Amino acid sequence: MIVPLAKVTAYGLMEDKAQILADLQEIGCLHLIPLKPSGDPIAEGGPSSRSRDALNFLLNCPRRRRQVRDPSKFDPLKVEHRALDLRESIQTLEDERDFLKERIANLRPWGEFVFPSLEELGNVRLWFYLVPRNQMEKVEAAGLIWEVVLRDNRFSYVVVLSEGEPEGMPVPRVRTGSISLPELEDRLEEVELVLEDLQAERAGLTRWCYLFARGIHRLEDQAAVEQAARQTYDASPVFALQAWAPRENVAELREYAAGKMVVLEVADPDPGEIPPTLMHNPRLLAGGQDLVSFYTTPQYWLWDPSVIVFFSFAVFFAMIFADAGYSAALGLILAALWKWMGRTDSRRRFRALLATLVGAGVAYGVMVGSYFGVAPAEGSLPAGLKVLDIMDFDTMMLLSIMTGVFHLVLANAVTAWHWRRSARAVVPAAWVFIFLGAASVWLGYSGGQAAGFLKTVGVAAMGVGLGAVLFFTSVEGPLWQRLLRGIQGFTRLSNAFGDSLSYLRLFALGLASASLASTFNDLAGQVRASVPGIGFLFALLIILLGHGLNFLLALSSGFIHGLRLNFIEFFNWSISEEGDSFKAFSRKERVPWRTWS
Repeated sequence: MIVPLAKVTAYGLMEDKAQILADLQEIGCLHLIPLKPSGDPIAEGGPSSRSRDALNFLLNCPRRRRQVRDPSKFDPLKVEHRALDLRESIQTLEDERDFLKERIANLRPWGEFVFPSLEELGNVRLWFYLVPRNQMEKVEAAGLIWEVVLRDNRFSYVVVLSEGEPEGMPVPRVRTGSISLPELEDRLEEVELVLEDLQAERAGLTRWCYLFARGIHRLEDQAAVEQAARQTYDASPVFALQAWAPRENVAELREYAAGKMVVLEVADPDPGEIPPTLMHNPRLLAGGQDLVSFYTTPQYWLWDPSVIVFFSFAVFFAMIFADAGYSAALGLILAALWKWMGRTDSRRRFRALLATLVGAGVAYGVMVGSYFGVAPAEGSLPAGLKVLDIMDFDTMMLLSIMTGVFHLVLANAVTAWHWRRSARAVVPAAWVFIFLGAASVWLGYSGGQAAGFLKTVGVAAMGVGLGAVLFFTSVEGPLWQRLLRGIQGFTRLSNAFGDSLSYLRLFALGLASASLASTFNDLAGQVRASVPGIGFLFALLIILLGHGLNFLLALSSGFIHGLRLNFIEFFNWSISEEGDSFKAFSRKERVPWRTWS
């Protein structure tokens, strides 16, 4: 659900401002409203961005030390400066090491030698070329002074003597520099030794990561308070702070204000205002909220589709996966990661979502009777539980489209219920009649004489819906303008038709997954029968690789298209306007990363 908010305005003494802001940050339920047009937004990183760079540099160290937890021994400024110096030095030396390795690789085929001075060579320079052997004729024809110092199967190593860069050579010159090979190798050894020492010092600094992380968040909390202070309206000796707060927290804020001699005003948002959106759902269903937030944030005055998205995504995923065996395999992967996924709130929400996907996938796979592409034997219990034949194209197409119609009807019905006290509810209710009427007409034509009455019912429902769209798409202005906008509203008929047919992908992708699984099984069986003995190994390899590939394809299709049907088709008929997320003015988590022993 979208949490109801109230606008709170607090008035306090300037001398208490810093402490009041710190206290409100500790309470952590306010979304600040800047009262100064020039006020800066609350910063994400505060003044400690260089500290974050230093911490990330230490956390990425491959060798880590046991953490020190006694803050009396910790100098954050010293650790930050040394870590940043190390990062710069290591980067510089690594660049030099890469350069030296490339230069040594270019120079080694030419042998060990020392470049003579230009005076000794009469201002003639040495130019080095790696020439393909089939192009040596061009070198001979260039009229230059040259010598081949080495040949291999592909190239000739040619040295040309010339005052300037030679012309007519078939290939670019090899850059060897003016330093000899032994000197380059000695320098490379020095660089690698220094890098080892610096990396060892870096590993030593990792012992302060725990205290460093705590210090960073303390700095960011202080920065947030300082920037919040610039959001207030100051008129000495008092200041004013304004924010959005959940209504359920208003009592706590009143209690705090009474104890701190702070005047607190509370007001409901005006209809013309658009407060930020704060969504809250039951813990086991909060994964749907994460899915919605991944794509958009519903406007405050709309409704929260998280629960519907949670369950509809599970249904779509199951219909695309279309195999109880694959779903069980996904369940085994989830079981292996269960403990790891329980370490943070976000992982626990995603874990609950995955568990629902696994359950829905197994249930649907049993209904269509597919177990790694194998149909259950006649007379068995799994065969008795099979109620759908995925190869029955007419039935599966009907099921997919009816699932889509129900999904879109649900979008409009909930929207109409949300606006039930307003004329805005008429149009989404009208589209409910249009979708149901069109589906009834289709069923009437495809269901034979027994379902003929559905045609009449469907046409009547569509007529009511189209009339409501015509007269209530706009409720303002003269009648002719309202009718004109109503005619424009009919253009959504093509959207309704296309969106409904878009759910055919549930059938198509489920059929593709089941067909591939069956094909790999048949191919493995044919190989085993045609190649006695070792054919069993080949068949096993086909089973493992084929089903592994099909599993990944079905998994990606389930996520991509399952979410697409919610984000595109469903939101197209329900979430018409995007809002801003509620950003609480609160203290940050103390330790954002898992420490090591």
